[in-house]
Amino acid sequence: MFKSSNPILSKMDNINEQMLEGRPMTVSGTIGKTFVLLLVAAISASAVVYEAMMGYADKVMTIMTIALFGGLITGLVTAFVPKLAKYLAPVYAFAEGALLAAITLIAETQFPGIAFQAVTGTFVAFFVMLFLYRVGAIRATEKFRATIMSALLTILVLYLINIVGSFFNFQIPFLTGSSPVSILVSGIIVVVASLSLILDFDFIEQGSKNLLPKDYEWYGSFGLLVTLVWLYIEILNLLSKLRND
Repeated sequence: MFKSSNPILSKMDNINEQMLEGRPMTVSGTIGKTFVLLLVAAISASAVVYEAMMGYADKVMTIMTIALFGGLITGLVTAFVPKLAKYLAPVYAFAEGALLAAITLIAETQFPGIAFQAVTGTFVAFFVMLFLYRVGAIRATEKFRATIMSALLTILVLYLINIVGSFFNFQIPFLTGSSPVSILVSGIIVVVASLSLILDFDFIEQGSKNLLPKDYEWYGSFGLLVTLVWLYIEILNLLSKLRND
């Protein structure tokens, strides 16, 4: 059975047979729902930018906090209960749009122009990975999946250690700051996030071929959005380090 490196999409790896009710999952359907989620995220992001332009900086910080926890909760629930994806994926997209807008505004005040660079970098990475996948330059082999999964788990562990350590005034040196080593590590993480898209594309295509229920289009688009959000944040982080060097 097909697998994905995306922790969200990998929840479906153990599905062997599904009793279809109506039409099955399709690639075009998943793409359409992905655009819907991106539109929802863009709407909430625009609302946050508008609030900032009106001078309500305090509201932006409040929105960022609410969006952080709202996105985390809806994301975890959707990850463990795929059938709720069609209801919670738009909520997750709305929360993440607001969160990313707030984070980007903070970065933009420090490094003017970084927002455009981060958005452009994310879309370039997405379309490059999509092109490489479509032409077969990079294939989602078992070895490739295992490598990306190992990298993802390593990154997750490092992040958790860094978060817990921050409560005790400890941070992993090569995850913070703008030293050459820290920049290199951020670059590697961006590459891993980009390559994760390859397996997400493959999973969506295989899900269509294996006739998963149509509701899984929302789950597939949700998982793809999770990867895109992560990729954007990592690109923004890398650019911040490069600009601060």
